[in-house]
Amino acid sequence: MSFSHVSRQRLSRRYFLQNASIAAGTLAVPSLLRAQAASAAADASSVTLKVINTPGPKVPLDFIGLSYENMQLEDATFFSPENVGLVQQFRAMAPRGVLRLGGNTSEFGWWKVTAETPAPQRVDSPWKHAGEPVAATMFAITPKAVDNLDGFLKATGWTCIYGLNLGYGTPEVDVAEATYVFNKLGPRLQYFQVGNEVDLFKGHLRNPDTWNVDAYMAEWLKIARAVQKALPGAKFGMPDVASDVTWLPQIAEKWAAVQDKPNVITLSHHYYWNGPPDNPEASIVNLLKIDPKVAEKAADTKRAAEKFGAGQSHAVTWRMTEGNTVYRGGKWGVSDVFASALWGADYLFQLMSDGYCGVNLHGGSGHAQAVSVGGVFHGEALMPDKDTPHPKPFYTPIANEGTLAGHGVDGKLNGKYVMEPVGWGMKFAAAFAGATMLPVEFNAGAVNAVAYAARRADGKVIVAILNKDAAQPLSVTAPFFDTIQVLTGASLEAHEAHVGTVVRETSSRRSTAGQTFTLPAHMGTLIVLQ
Repeated sequence: MSFSHVSRQRLSRRYFLQNASIAAGTLAVPSLLRAQAASAAADASSVTLKVINTPGPKVPLDFIGLSYENMQLEDATFFSPENVGLVQQFRAMAPRGVLRLGGNTSEFGWWKVTAETPAPQRVDSPWKHAGEPVAATMFAITPKAVDNLDGFLKATGWTCIYGLNLGYGTPEVDVAEATYVFNKLGPRLQYFQVGNEVDLFKGHLRNPDTWNVDAYMAEWLKIARAVQKALPGAKFGMPDVASDVTWLPQIAEKWAAVQDKPNVITLSHHYYWNGPPDNPEASIVNLLKIDPKVAEKAADTKRAAEKFGAGQSHAVTWRMTEGNTVYRGGKWGVSDVFASALWGADYLFQLMSDGYCGVNLHGGSGHAQAVSVGGVFHGEALMPDKDTPHPKPFYTPIANEGTLAGHGVDGKLNGKYVMEPVGWGMKFAAAFAGATMLPVEFNAGAVNAVAYAARRADGKVIVAILNKDAAQPLSVTAPFFDTIQVLTGASLEAHEAHVGTVVRETSSRRSTAGQTFTLPAHMGTLIVLQ
């Protein structure tokens, strides 16, 4: 479509919403962010963008990542090159990325080497609390599932973080599973993760009176050393805490005295913005505010990683391996709407700026996700109409089309997959992969807007601006630029989002200060400076 006939004045909200609904397509619409006459932008707050040429962290090419429950491997056909729809969505999100397999269910799987291998006998921990999987949740992971996983990774161009069982794990069983995974995945395996949300083992899988960092390290080292002895080339991440990042500096402090150290390359933690779903604070308005805990966790994690890596032959990176908007499956009207796309992009840009090596937002099929949070999606009880089709879980970046049609929770009905709003936010942020972050001066005043900049490998500077405001447009003056992408949704409450590439139009209002354009409310743009 062509917008050459559209007035040079600011596009009306109605016109924009009718014409900016192309998913990952090409929009001949730099005029969505087109230069504005001063009179046309009079109703918008104004801000001047300045990029500071001081290099910050370099964003890895495979920064983008997704997190799935280990229980997803129960269905050996899920992560398979033959699951073409899922392969396509992974590749559409990012040409390179990291699939993390872990979650609550990673403590309940067992390695079924052959059809005759008997299932282990397990009983519930006496400290188990409500909302966690039960011992009877056990599921088998077979060599066939790992074979298919390898084909899936080859088809997507992604690599994998593979979770081993700590909760019910033993060195013998974990070594057997790790050996097969290591030999099969080869370079597509980033590292092993032993244990999930170990800070929450107290009152769940371990005695709350005795479970602490020392007890965790003793158990972790027993398994990790056994795996390292069997597989000298194996690498590990730790501790994968749920929220208590104070574990990281404690582990870093103790690590110097550890003998026979396994090869740890990454420190990791999780981050869910809010929850549970019935928390009234879990709202769109609050979601789009900057959460100070992100910077606080980043500072603690970075210091721990630097201390942990001191004296070692390699640096230790830090990663957010599981998280999303609202824990326990997400919240209808918050986790599954366009606001989550803006949140997701903003959150990823924050982690890039803080030097993280990657991020894995959690999702997957309804069955595995429901099991991981106690068997039900707690957010469904808050829906005005429980029969309304919705992604299951609400926060998943990629959903199965069957669940959106309202056909149950397992998400295994067909091979058609769609990107959900938070996934579109991740796709938008993926444009910074491989670039070096640069600081910006950008004060939007009363408008809820943020900006991030980076220098690409080709030397060009790209800038992402997110107007997270529900109603207020923003007039931005920036150095001369071309618009290359927009992140759009009909409203913050809309259940769809799109990322479109933009064909540049030559007309613009220029001055010695640069170009001025109006960024409408609830919209993101990606520009490249000339």
